[in-house]
Amino acid sequence: MSDDMDIIRGSGNVFRDLGHPDADREQLRALLAAKIIGVLDERKLTVRAAHEATGVAAADFSRIRNANLGRFTIDRLMTILSSLGQDVEISVDVRPRRIIAPMGLRP
Repeated sequence: MSDDMDIIRGSGNVFRDLGHPDADREQLRALLAAKIIGVLDERKLTVRAAHEATGVAAADFSRIRNANLGRFTIDRLMTILSSLGQDVEISVDVRPRRIIAPMGLRP
């Protein structure tokens, strides 16, 4: 049995690798959401307990846990982290982007 599979190194941003038009924004939102989930898990908070501790709607915590991030801005996710007692520090590094064809368009 022979597998004709190529190994392709990703860019580090799955959204970019899949050709998403707002890949960097989506990656940052996903990272911030993962941090929120990490804090909830570390503190063993349910979405209702997180709501009571922060005033952020339980439904918002539920959406974040389910990676349903469409209605969240980066600013909103940072505010939620802050309401959980987290300091958020963002650094920006600007450099020319390596062009990587989306997965479905590779030769």
